[in-house]
Amino acid sequence: MTIAVRHPSHPEAVKHYDTAALRAHFLVESLFRPDVVELTYSHVDRIVIGGAMPVAKALRLETDKATIGQPTFLTRRELGVCNIGGSGRVVCDGESFEVKLRDMLYVAMGTSEVTFHADDPRNPPKFYLFSTPAHARHRTVLVGEADAKAMEPGSQEQANLRTVRQYILPGLVETCQLVMGLTTLKPGNIWNTMPAHVHDRRCEAYLYFDLPAAARIVHLMGEPQETRHLIVANEQAIISPPWSIHSGCGTSAYSFIWAMGGDNQDYTDMDMVNVGDLK
Repeated sequence: MTIAVRHPSHPEAVKHYDTAALRAHFLVESLFRPDVVELTYSHVDRIVIGGAMPVAKALRLETDKATIGQPTFLTRRELGVCNIGGSGRVVCDGESFEVKLRDMLYVAMGTSEVTFHADDPRNPPKFYLFSTPAHARHRTVLVGEADAKAMEPGSQEQANLRTVRQYILPGLVETCQLVMGLTTLKPGNIWNTMPAHVHDRRCEAYLYFDLPAAARIVHLMGEPQETRHLIVANEQAIISPPWSIHSGCGTSAYSFIWAMGGDNQDYTDMDMVNVGDLK
């Protein structure tokens, strides 16, 4: 297992970043490698983004003193897991959960051992991981795609018709601060969020997937009057700090996992930005 570390960036500093610096601070390019757990620790709300892709062997979620500082990864953390690959299992302190494509698992604080397993090495799972600090132990819960709360906002005229599925949020799964879900663009639609918004009470991370190999996402970030952009490929993730917009469009339809941590769990807590005010 490897843990990369990212430090926060002040918006005044980001105004002077070139493309390489923007990518180094906010883009997570590698998440899924066979038989490896890859983690990125961000000091933005101390979130951890990662991927686990078991193929020939089971993988264990480990910790280290330098970054996590606890005897186990979940000693003072909670974890969301979403599978975007083949069927697999996540075993939490001996309890096995079958996590199929587009299922999400919430793993409670205090879980001592978490391991990831493939049902078929020829079609391995790709477990996306998102973790936030926690202060209390809740119940480990598996939420299937059919059990998520689904909405269909947007319109074909605005090229943003999509299905938003809320998996880990109050009313479905009790957590300390973690909120997580999955959005899928309808064919012929490319915008994921426009008008854009910010929410200074919490950070957010996006994992883009279901994108053809030759396609790309233009992810918009930065302050509303000082925007920046990142070109994102399939199965790459974005760290979005609280002061930044997070919006984007693709060269084809795609899906993305959104995950948040911060001061509240209110999905609708957004400060909207008028399109005409963007610069």
